[in-house]
Amino acid sequence: MEEERITALLFERSEEALSALSEKYGRICENVAKNILKNNEEAEETVSSALLAVWNSVPPKRPEHIGAYFIKTARNLALNRLEFLSAEKRGSGNAEVALSELEECIPSGTSVEQKIDESVFKTAVEDFLRNQPKEKRNIFILRYWYMYSVSEISEKYGIGESKVKSVLFRMRNELRKKLKKEDFI
Repeated sequence: MEEERITALLFERSEEALSALSEKYGRICENVAKNILKNNEEAEETVSSALLAVWNSVPPKRPEHIGAYFIKTARNLALNRLEFLSAEKRGSGNAEVALSELEECIPSGTSVEQKIDESVFKTAVEDFLRNQPKEKRNIFILRYWYMYSVSEISEKYGIGESKVKSVLFRMRNELRKKLKKEDFI
């Protein structure tokens, strides 16, 4: 089923939309959640929660790409769940390591000015990624968006783990330089 039709069904409050959304994007949402949480049951629960969140937010929201909206919702819920599990000393995994790798590239603090600049920051990161070769961009996204481990990326691209680590290290340094130049950090 096409995204436009799924969105229309959500606006009609048809439960068929949930089935279609789950069928079309449920697997990728579950993989993202598994990569973050490292637990199948938690991942399944997160995807169910994401479906409910989409159901509750559409309408009134009308996302341009319902699939991306569903995946992003599942990812954010998984990250929130990981934070909760980590606070309870029950969770750990790849996501914490991946996010810690990016810490020095992300501006700190919560001033009003920084809140206003969030969309400018997002645009700067998007521009940085857009200007990277496809393979490097995909490696970066697999690591820091989908939370794949270095070994999973290595296997997916048929390259050594040391090359993956090197690509990520160089890209983080390039991103940090770009963000410093644009006064984000």
